[in-house]
Amino acid sequence: MTEILYEHPLNERIRNYLKLEQLFVQARSCLAQEFSSSHTLFFNALFAILDTLDRTDLRGDVIKDLEKLEQNLILWSKSPDVNSKALQLNLEQTKTLATNLRSKQPLWANLKDDKFLDGMRKRFTLQGAYCGFDLPALVYWLNQPPIFIQQDVDRWLSALSTIEQALVIILKFIRQKSAFKDVEAGNSFYQDNGEGLLLLRIKLPEAVDYFPSVSGNRYRYSIRFMELCETKGQQYITDTVKFQLSKC
Repeated sequence: MTEILYEHPLNERIRNYLKLEQLFVQARSCLAQEFSSSHTLFFNALFAILDTLDRTDLRGDVIKDLEKLEQNLILWSKSPDVNSKALQLNLEQTKTLATNLRSKQPLWANLKDDKFLDGMRKRFTLQGAYCGFDLPALVYWLNQPPIFIQQDVDRWLSALSTIEQALVIILKFIRQKSAFKDVEAGNSFYQDNGEGLLLLRIKLPEAVDYFPSVSGNRYRYSIRFMELCETKGQQYITDTVKFQLSKC
């Protein structure tokens, strides 16, 4: 049975992690398409990544999470049931990423000095303002041989690869913290204590005609199930809902 997975962060740090994860997926998905038609999505994602990194102390948060993960991996290595080879690979990667992120200036800071990107970034921040006549330099660049375009894109993404890889490994272990359990919500409402939790993951069958709306924080959270409505946009349902929940 096909299922839809919904995720909801319970603090701002994890919210930023999930946002960046999605932006990286969007940016890289463009590389598998005809770039001349997907470049707007690529640059919007790239500039949103840079804006997020500029506005928050995300690098410090990631370093702390990598250090915690390193400590946990060392503890897990003492368990006789652990896959030693896989654990060692994760441990080495975690150490390397933390070391690279501790450098005085992250590689993505160099993208601020890229005049081509800087000129486009100012235009792309104006909602709905981009058109070919606004950025003739971009039109010229898009008509260069594909190998030159690919080299530039690879260079830009490689400057962000350390933070991208760090988010991948951190989120992987957060998601593995808890298995999915069957839950029943009477009157389509469920609430619980959120203490110690970072992320909620909810699975529903693809065939159902409702979806979860989550609110809360690390102290307490609630889940209400909604359906689309032509007059209100969306509205609560009142049925008993069975779903799967993972509390990470």
